[in-house]
Amino acid sequence: MSLGFPELVVILMVALIVLGPSKLPEVARQLGKAMAEFRRVTAGFR
Repeated sequence: MSLGFPELVVILMVALIVLGPSKLPEVARQLGKAMAEFRRVTAGFR
């Protein structure tokens, strides 16, 4: 399953409305760190 540009825009808009502009960068940073950690862990299984 891949997300296209319109889907990403909708997700970003919902996140902006729910979290607000002040919390969004912090949440995005934490999400990026979590995804990097997940990729690092799953790379060990290959």
